[in-house]
Amino acid sequence: MKKLIIASVFLMCVSAFAQQRSPLQTPDTENQKKWVDSIFNTLTLDQKIGQLFMIQAYSNRDDKQTDFIKKMIQEYQVGGLIFMQGTPEKQVQLTNIYQSESNIPLLIGFDGEWGLDMRLKNTFRYPWNMTLGAVQDNMLIEQFGTRLGLHCKRVGIHINFAPVVDINTNPENPIIGNRSFGENKYNVTEKAIAFTKGMQSVGVLANAKHFPGHGDTATDSHKTLPYLDFSLNRLDSIELYPYKKLFKTDLASVMIAHLNVPALEPKDGVPTSISHNVVTKLLKEKMNFKGLIFTDALNMKGAANYAQPGDIDLAAFLAGNDMLLIPEDVNAAVLKLKHALSTNVFTEARLNESVRKILNAKYWAGLHHFTPIKEDHIEDDIITTTDDLLYRSLMKEAVTLVKNKDATLPIQDLATSKIAYVKLGDSDNANFVTTLKKYTEVDEVSDASLTGLLKKLKAYNTVIVGFHKSNDSPWKSYKMSAKELTWLKEISKKNKVILDVFASPYALLKVADFSNIEAVLVSYQNSEISQEISAQMLFGAIGIKGKLPVSINKKFPEGTGITTSNILRLSYTIPEAVDMDSKLLSKIDSITKMVVDSTVAPGGQVLVARYGQVVYHKSFGYQTYDKKQKVKITDLYDLASVTKILGGLPMIMKSEELGLLDIDNTLGELLPYLKGSNKDTITLKEALSHNGKIKPWIPYYLETIDTITKTPFSTYYSKTKTKEFSIKVAEDLYLINSYTDSIYRKIAEAPQEIQAGYKYSGLLFYLFKKYIQDTYGEAMDVLDNETFYKPLGAHTLTYNPLLKFNASEIAPTENDDYFRGQLLQGNVHDMGAAMMGGVSGNAGLFGNSNDVAKMMQMYLQDGYYGGKLYYESKTLHKFNHRYFEKDSVRRGLGFDKPQLNPEDQASSKYASANSFGHSGFTGTYTWADPDTGILYVFLSNRVYPTMANNKIGEQNIRTRIHDVIYEAILE
Repeated sequence: MKKLIIASVFLMCVSAFAQQRSPLQTPDTENQKKWVDSIFNTLTLDQKIGQLFMIQAYSNRDDKQTDFIKKMIQEYQVGGLIFMQGTPEKQVQLTNIYQSESNIPLLIGFDGEWGLDMRLKNTFRYPWNMTLGAVQDNMLIEQFGTRLGLHCKRVGIHINFAPVVDINTNPENPIIGNRSFGENKYNVTEKAIAFTKGMQSVGVLANAKHFPGHGDTATDSHKTLPYLDFSLNRLDSIELYPYKKLFKTDLASVMIAHLNVPALEPKDGVPTSISHNVVTKLLKEKMNFKGLIFTDALNMKGAANYAQPGDIDLAAFLAGNDMLLIPEDVNAAVLKLKHALSTNVFTEARLNESVRKILNAKYWAGLHHFTPIKEDHIEDDIITTTDDLLYRSLMKEAVTLVKNKDATLPIQDLATSKIAYVKLGDSDNANFVTTLKKYTEVDEVSDASLTGLLKKLKAYNTVIVGFHKSNDSPWKSYKMSAKELTWLKEISKKNKVILDVFASPYALLKVADFSNIEAVLVSYQNSEISQEISAQMLFGAIGIKGKLPVSINKKFPEGTGITTSNILRLSYTIPEAVDMDSKLLSKIDSITKMVVDSTVAPGGQVLVARYGQVVYHKSFGYQTYDKKQKVKITDLYDLASVTKILGGLPMIMKSEELGLLDIDNTLGELLPYLKGSNKDTITLKEALSHNGKIKPWIPYYLETIDTITKTPFSTYYSKTKTKEFSIKVAEDLYLINSYTDSIYRKIAEAPQEIQAGYKYSGLLFYLFKKYIQDTYGEAMDVLDNETFYKPLGAHTLTYNPLLKFNASEIAPTENDDYFRGQLLQGNVHDMGAAMMGGVSGNAGLFGNSNDVAKMMQMYLQDGYYGGKLYYESKTLHKFNHRYFEKDSVRRGLGFDKPQLNPEDQASSKYASANSFGHSGFTGTYTWADPDTGILYVFLSNRVYPTMANNKIGEQNIRTRIHDVIYEAILE
């Protein structure tokens, strides 16, 4: 009696959530009815029965399979096909063939929970549902449903068997797991509603599965019949909850699972898929679901183990299902159904009910005006930048920080951080490591033994442990091995550890103690994009927002998620993320190819960013024309005069900000050795604007060499470094120390230009080195490094790079046959800077495009970068200003600015008046535009093997690329 009362209450409860009308009804109800009637009234009994079957088809098999499907269509008039493995192109071809063979349009089904990739090669893969369960913005889930619906529609799919609405309360569930949105019924339901809304909005039927709920099972229904021993109250409050809510939102269809649930079907061993109590009494009558009802695949062991093929089909239909999915033997099933009808086991009215629902679904899906599917450009339509952008947005919202002791993340203090990366897991980690290294020096550390590894890690104060497991499918193992758990435990005992898990959050279940792990990040999947995004999050280029969709024991409950902020470091994405066109931007590829092919330069690097997001970053060509060594994106280049704004100017601006100098100070006031010279009264403002009549340059080296033989005089040079000769000019060539004063003297004594007005000169920048040394008591290169480069993570920005890098990592400049008698590779090309020991405000700085961009982005962000303020905004605005524009001087203070004369080519013709940058003699260039957010870096070694080659300037290569960048901006 008690059980009957509970059952009655249960049924009353679920019936309260009844659908009021059929979700298969379309707005043009009368037209739908006419079409359905027109088909239905012509059907024979055999054709009606045939409509009940959805058989499996493949697009990766031979003609025998194609002939078999044709036969099934012709002989049995099957109602639909569910496509399995293959390719989208072949599936479309076969769909067109099969539709042409059928008198009644076929309903095409598909399992595409995370995209067509679930079955088809060369298609787009979205994240698993578990990953999406961490996303807090359900509009993104709706967009995902919409995109997936459009992909389905493009290849002729009418019903996608998704979403999975199983509530995964059992971490050991072998078949659902990553396919579930999580363990919280509210979260699962909200995600399922959003997904369904998106997919059905574009005309693809959604299917909620696996009714009544497959989330708390420990066995796989593909292999056996899972057993759920739950009370009616439990089932109503957890498993059935999503369905009750979804039925209010016009969910089109439901799939019945193969489960043994005694509380719903008391007869022992009867699967829910063939239970009249479950399908008819519960789902159709009490929950009043009026949509299409599918069995799960009838060839699965959870169903097929319990009857012969024909028997299971009949039982499933008698239970109340409309469509029988993947029957094992259609002929046997048809015979059984016809016999049952003839013996009054069921009525023709019952058959008609299902057939009409199936026909209504076909009309809903647009099959009343079927036209053959377009067979060309399929890949272009289903793998798009729109999908890439959405994938990135979903991953940005999903990645979850569950522990962050002492605000370990984001990593901010790069100046003092010494970071190691240790890999655990057996899958790829390349994109993660590559992206980590874009932010600072990160060393990959490994060893065959734990003892050896721990010894190596003593040299580091931060260890990033990446746990990488296969991203091939959601069923792949996510677990840490006993060895990996031990290594993680021991590493975290002795080091500050950041653990990043590229697998299911359940991978953390076996971690016994998190107390020694400072930060724990769950990145869910080991895709290339998730690796890139997660690495950016570690350094604060992207804020962290996700919430755990499942619990990790009692340590991290479902819903755990610590948020972090974006601290404005460069991030890396695709052009469309910042309203730029990838195809238009790809014109850069053609220009750089021409650069190499036409011997403009052997090779180089190009970086483009907008709004702080790098959207194009490529290397091209080779270090030299012999094409032995390709340029790497990490290779260093001699920046030449770009040094002025990245090496000489930074400490001058800082000095002005600190009140140590004023831009109206005279050079005589700032540099005592210019007192009384013809440069005494020139203001810093005039000099930095190149409006002080200062001579362009002085070839100091000429007096130190034999002008005929081009060999250095021994009075000035030594082949070995000594106390007297310690200024390294090139390999095995050292200048006498006293010559530095000669340089300063020559600058002081150099005659002025006769004519007033703009005249580019680098001489003042030589003097910055001495001013900074005298003012701060520290060398300019050391101050630049400590104040800017190290905290920015710009470790390749350096003077005298051979002290830190191998020569093979540095592109060579000129084969110098007029002064140093050697190939210059790692020694500065500029002769004067070389005679200053490689350190000058004029030239001498080396770096790669990524690190140049960090300094420039800091300028663009008004002096702020990576959580640190380097300058007040007013300082940068003061230096990025034309003070002599009325005199036709385009320059700011140190910074170059766009041309005033249209015939000049200082920058793109589209660059705003607020933009700034500089070019370099060796073939380098960088430019930033506050108005458009554009940042551009071009590095090359055009002076190899001789500086006589100036095709790069003659053909305006750098500014042509600059134009392309602006033209790629979408209006």
